[in-house]
Amino acid sequence: MTLPLPEAFLDSTAPLLGDAFADFIAAMNAASPVSVRWNPYKTDAPAGGPPVPWNRYGRYLAERPSFTTDPLFHAGAYYVQEASSMFVEHLVRSAAEPEGARILDLCAAPGGKATLYATLAGAEGIVVANEVVRNRALTLADNARKWGIGNLVVTNDETARLAGLTEWFDIVAVDAPCSGEGMFRKNPEAIAEWSPSAPEMCAARQRQILADAWEALRPGGLLVYSTCTFNRTENEENVAWLAEHYDCSDAGVEVPAEWNIEQTEASGIRCFRFWPHRTTGEGFFAAALRKEGQKGRPFRPKARKPLFAEPSRREAETLAGWIAQPEYMRFARIGDTYYGYYAAPYGNIRTLAEHLHTLHSGVCMGQLFNGTLKPDPSLAFFHDLDRTAVAEAALPTEEALRYLRREELPATDSFAEGMNLVSCEGYALGWAKRISHRINNLYPKSLAILYK
Repeated sequence: MTLPLPEAFLDSTAPLLGDAFADFIAAMNAASPVSVRWNPYKTDAPAGGPPVPWNRYGRYLAERPSFTTDPLFHAGAYYVQEASSMFVEHLVRSAAEPEGARILDLCAAPGGKATLYATLAGAEGIVVANEVVRNRALTLADNARKWGIGNLVVTNDETARLAGLTEWFDIVAVDAPCSGEGMFRKNPEAIAEWSPSAPEMCAARQRQILADAWEALRPGGLLVYSTCTFNRTENEENVAWLAEHYDCSDAGVEVPAEWNIEQTEASGIRCFRFWPHRTTGEGFFAAALRKEGQKGRPFRPKARKPLFAEPSRREAETLAGWIAQPEYMRFARIGDTYYGYYAAPYGNIRTLAEHLHTLHSGVCMGQLFNGTLKPDPSLAFFHDLDRTAVAEAALPTEEALRYLRREELPATDSFAEGMNLVSCEGYALGWAKRISHRINNLYPKSLAILYK
């Protein structure tokens, strides 16, 4: 079947490719590659498959499996991510020191790049993943919980509000909403949504987001701009616009020639474009810019009514009993729910929570009743959960899928009386409670597999 590419798209793309245009068309009509990115906080041995050259944890798969029926997918052991978009790891690691950094992902849903940045930032860093569309932000929050590192803050704000955190972030990433030309092969529905006017319309919106991003970035910090489209209007022309209006420079990223990534230039800034006939991946564009200049008016939080309350000593001891390395954690209560945070970014997270519309932060531990924790589903996903805190029900794949569908589970010897951590192949999935001969399936409705 030949992909019905719009004539106007073909006319605008052909001059960018010259003699390689026929190869491009052939690639667009070939099968889309499948790739995943493994979670190094949860596994030391990712599945086999050719590595994605520009990402340490990326792997290509020979064919697309049924991710929905793989318990490891639901456990956050890996993220299904398009290979070209994983290139942002190379940009960040080449041009900045992400470990321990404050990172802002301004267009973060559904969470592929946000979880990638969380992996880079580590326990001492913080990643603010913002999404302006509410339902997409809720999906982002679910993916942040499942990734289970504990350093993600998910917010639902207009980008202008993030701009109010002036010069606060070390790295700001803008994977801008775009015309989606690079996704035509993977998602043919994007073809119907495209129009000849789409690039100009998207470029105007992208420039507003970039302007807000620039405000939030500290001098000396790194801006990563990316799209999943081919045209120069949304790509090089926006990079040139940044260079013209702001004091910036090229971040100095080098790319091996054998990766076959096209390198272009816009006002002295190196740009990188992925073509499907040159690399194993979809269409993608990225650039990395350094913010020059001196500090101006960095964000200083105003005193607000505190949202975080300190738990009592006894409460903190109870919460610590669920964490393998509690010495690295701080605990807090928001309303009647308790949360765990890495100690290093805890103060920053408190500041953000009192300034932004926050949907998720740290690790939701759960609620305490008479000194006993009723664990939240998020706690099961946390990579540093103490697996001895409660009994563990290790289920084979078929039974694990019944659990993930929220079906009734038989009261077998796999379950101890009381609360159980449900796992499959060593990966935690959630909680279930045995009461005599009945098993209460506590898997969240929002995450449940919807088909049999």
